[in-house]
Amino acid sequence: MLLEEGQLIRDVYEIDRFLGEGAFAEVYRVKHKFLGRQAMKVFKSPSLSLHEVEQKLGEAIMLSRIGHPNIIRVFDAGTLETKAGSCGYFTMEYVAGGSLETFWQSHNTSFIPILDTLEILKQICTGLAVAHAEQPPIVHRDIKPQNILVGYDPAGLRIRIGDFGLAKHVNPLTLLASAAGTPAFKPPEFLSDYDSCAGDVWAVGVTFYLLLTDRLPFPIVDLMDFSGGKCWKRPLIPASRFNIQVNAELDSILARALALKPSDRYPDAMSLLNDLTPWKPTETKNLKERGPSADEHKSALQSQVKTGRLSAEELLSSALELSQDASKLVEAADLMEEALTNSPEFREKYEYQLTLWRRGIML
Repeated sequence: MLLEEGQLIRDVYEIDRFLGEGAFAEVYRVKHKFLGRQAMKVFKSPSLSLHEVEQKLGEAIMLSRIGHPNIIRVFDAGTLETKAGSCGYFTMEYVAGGSLETFWQSHNTSFIPILDTLEILKQICTGLAVAHAEQPPIVHRDIKPQNILVGYDPAGLRIRIGDFGLAKHVNPLTLLASAAGTPAFKPPEFLSDYDSCAGDVWAVGVTFYLLLTDRLPFPIVDLMDFSGGKCWKRPLIPASRFNIQVNAELDSILARALALKPSDRYPDAMSLLNDLTPWKPTETKNLKERGPSADEHKSALQSQVKTGRLSAEELLSSALELSQDASKLVEAADLMEEALTNSPEFREKYEYQLTLWRRGIML
């Protein structure tokens, strides 16, 4: 790791714990001297100047100023000394619940309830639509479950999109090899070095299909399978084959979002959102029926999420204990949020309680 737990940065940030890493950066939870918990992302490439950091974060900072609830906020940026030398960093909102990948993995042998999946996708599209509406449009380029954060606010479930604009600064080969499953979220035109809002729609479509079916729409065996375009020659299997809650209308929406030609896709996130918003699920007798067998479950990304140091039960117990002290209600809410993301069975009983804590209300 570039930094150590307990390390003090600029007499303002204390490194609390390592959260994870991606293709180009490591992420830490930090305690700001005055503002509480934040997330700090530190670029792995050393010797970044302030100008280079500013370039990498230009689009993210622009979107932060808009202040949209479905886009992660960036607070601070600069350079700091690490074990690898001087590296760029930025701080952003800390979302205790973690990533959509963690949320997806935690449902074990069950699909995510379809209404939750729709709510997640609509919030992703709502945030992405803000970026696509900019002039010129801001293209994310790396929408995937690892870059979507799942949290709660006083109104309930809140989704935030992170890492805006950063993927364009990364070597494409590094990006593809950075995490299992990442190539599957890149559209076919990526091989022609072409980015567009329709490319983001493709990635949203892949994410949507994954949440509905627990598998990828166009499985990729290896990078050669991807670079040669072989993966897209296989026909798209309708999601309704695996999840009986998916009807023909939703299959049609997915098919358009995952059209191989950008011109056949939804042109931007708002267009996709307009079709998702009125959709209603069809009533079925057995909502737990699924196509994949249990041993195939949640293997699509070929990765196993580390859900933290404490079990969901331990997190829940600590949260309930801390909630008795009004001064520690924010910390209690963070622990509860993490517990609910790691163990969905707690959501029905404790989600409303968490939203009250987020409003500052003790029970």
